[in-house]
Amino acid sequence: MDKKKILILGGSGFIGNAIYKELCNYFNTFGTYCHSTIYSENGQFLRYDMREDDIVRIVEQVQPDFIISALRGDFGAQVQAHQHLMEYLIKNDVKLYFISSANVFDAYSKFPSYEHDKTLSESVYGRLKIKIENMMMRLPKKKAAILRVPMVFGNTSPRIKEIKTLLEGNEPIEVFPNLIINVTNDDRLTQQIHYLINRDKTGIYHLGSVDLIQHEEFIKEVIKQMGNFHPILKRVFTTNEDRYLAALPKDNKLPKNLRIKYQEIIDHHIPVD
Repeated sequence: MDKKKILILGGSGFIGNAIYKELCNYFNTFGTYCHSTIYSENGQFLRYDMREDDIVRIVEQVQPDFIISALRGDFGAQVQAHQHLMEYLIKNDVKLYFISSANVFDAYSKFPSYEHDKTLSESVYGRLKIKIENMMMRLPKKKAAILRVPMVFGNTSPRIKEIKTLLEGNEPIEVFPNLIINVTNDDRLTQQIHYLINRDKTGIYHLGSVDLIQHEEFIKEVIKQMGNFHPILKRVFTTNEDRYLAALPKDNKLPKNLRIKYQEIIDHHIPVD
């Protein structure tokens, strides 16, 4: 049986690269990079600058069974790239997995959000994700999966790197005391995506922890795991009431062994000497 062929758009970014590392031993996996020169010698990576290059040319070169979009950068260029992808998807036998965000719900603050809740965002980032999700909703169901992801942590994640830098510089770390979130890390997220590809799944998936925690509590616990620090916390109050930014699974639940709780993500941050 031929290996499935997978193309990761944004394969050099934190999430895209984590997905590449998870899948490359099992599938014929390709990724795109834009600026990073470390990929230029890697035959599985193609240079793609979405502001200048045509996405369809890259896709036609690889002819993947699955496209995973983890693109970051210029919002207008992202929208245009995805519009061209939609046209390609309609005519070709390929599935699109789009890495979306819990921010598609950031205007609803009183409750956690589930897969088929209406999206509404106050942020430019959330609105970008909604725009691309809405394009995907017009595709045949078997063609697409929307993977909504909360804040992603992990030892090499930009969020953890930033916390380490701020701790070392004795600078304040922003926390949101009233914000209730769910979280994930790169390891579990990529395992979940691997499972969805293996099973040819489509639809909407919320790939975060199945439980919730306050942002401030979570950051404090992560810092405690990192070592004996005395962090300066800058508390940011956007409202006096509890606000939720959490995308929880209800309709499309993953098998128990692939679910994650926030405590596992905290425990994962072992200090690296």
